[in-house]
Amino acid sequence: MSEITNASLTTDIVLFAESGGVRHVLLIRRGWTPFAGHWALPGGYVDNGERFITAARRELTEETGLTTGHLDQVGVYDEPERDPRGRVISVAFTALLPTMPQATAGDDARDARWMPVEIALSRRLAFDHDLIVRDALRRHSR
Repeated sequence: MSEITNASLTTDIVLFAESGGVRHVLLIRRGWTPFAGHWALPGGYVDNGERFITAARRELTEETGLTTGHLDQVGVYDEPERDPRGRVISVAFTALLPTMPQATAGDDARDARWMPVEIALSRRLAFDHDLIVRDALRRHSR
C-alpha cells in the first residue's frame, strides 16, 4: 500500500482582456520564494473550509485589487513536481473581460500588470503557469 500524501490546495486565475486587438493576460510579479521576481498568475492557497472558486476570487482581489463576475474552470494541475515546496494541486479559473481594469499589486505581489499574451508566454512564468495560460487560451478560442 502506498503512503498517503499531504498535498496543499491552491488556485490560479487567468484573466484575459483585449486592447487594440491584442489579447492581454493579467500577471503578478512574485515577491516571495519560490520564483521571487518572476511573473506568475494571481492565485494562492485555499483556506480550510473554503471552496476553490471562493479562494480564486479572494486571491485575485488580494493580489491585484480586482474583482470579477463569472469564472470558468480551466482545469486541475497536479504534476507532483510542479512546486518546489512540495505536493501542490491547483484548480485554475479563467475569464475574458470586456475592458482592462487597472490592477494594483497587493499581498505578496510586487507588481500587477496586463501583459500581451505573446510576450507573457515568451518569458519563463513561475511554476507551470505558461501551461495554464495556454490551456485557458484554448478555452477562449472555442
